[in-house]
Amino acid sequence: MRYLVLSDIHANLAAFEAVLADAPSFDQVWCIGDVIGYGPDPNECVELLQRYDHVCVAGNHDWATLGRLDTDDFNPDARRALEWTRAHLDQAGLAYLEDLPTELRLGDFTLVHGSPRQPIWEYILYAGIAASNFPFLDTPYCFVGHTHTPVIFQESSDDGASVAATLLPSYEESFALPAGRLIINPGSVGQPRNNDPRASYVLLDTDANVVTYRRVAYPVEKTQLRMYQLGLPMRLAARLSNGW
Repeated sequence: MRYLVLSDIHANLAAFEAVLADAPSFDQVWCIGDVIGYGPDPNECVELLQRYDHVCVAGNHDWATLGRLDTDDFNPDARRALEWTRAHLDQAGLAYLEDLPTELRLGDFTLVHGSPRQPIWEYILYAGIAASNFPFLDTPYCFVGHTHTPVIFQESSDDGASVAATLLPSYEESFALPAGRLIINPGSVGQPRNNDPRASYVLLDTDANVVTYRRVAYPVEKTQLRMYQLGLPMRLAARLSNGW
C-alpha cells in the first residue's frame, strides 16, 4: 500500500492542491492534523480532503476552532486567525472536525499531531523531547506534525535509557524504515517553517517499507492575496514567502 502522509495544511488550498497534483499514485491519505487555522480556505480544504480515501487526527488549531483549547494560549496572530476561522467555517466543516480522533494506530504506525505523550499540544522539536516520548509509543513508527519541520528521530539506547538521533531527510531519496522505533514528521503543507517555502509531504510505501520526502512549489502569492483580501494577519501571509 502507498500512503500520502501530510500535516498542517492550515487552510492553504493552493498548497494542498499542489501536493495532490505532485504526488505519485497513492491508495490513501494520512493527515496528521491542523487541516485549518492560519490560512484563508478552511471549508475548501476540509472538502478537498474528504474527496479522498483518508484518515485524519485532530490538531491544536482544529481543537481551538471547536473551543476545546483556550485561544489565549496562542500568539496574537494565530488567535486572530482562529477567531476568523470560527466565524467562517461552515457546519459541515465543524462537524468533520468534531469527529476527528486525537490518535490512530494503523498496523506498525501511530498517528498523532503533537506527540505520543501529548497528542494535541506537545512540540517534538529536539532529540531529547523525542527520546522522552518513545516510552509512550507502542508501535515501531509514529507520524507527528505540529512543528512544521521535516525531520526523523530514531530511538537508540544509552545504558538502558531511551535516547534519540536526529536524521534530516533527503528529498526524493527513499529512506528504508529500520528495525526499532522512529518518530517521523513530514513537515507542513500550508505553512513550512524550515526556510523553504515549498509544501512538504511524505510518501509511505508499506510493501517496500520506505518513506520518501518530497517538496513542491505552489503559487504562494495566490494564498497571500486571499489572506490580504480577507483581513487575515499580514505577518501570517508574509511568512509564506520564505518558509519561516
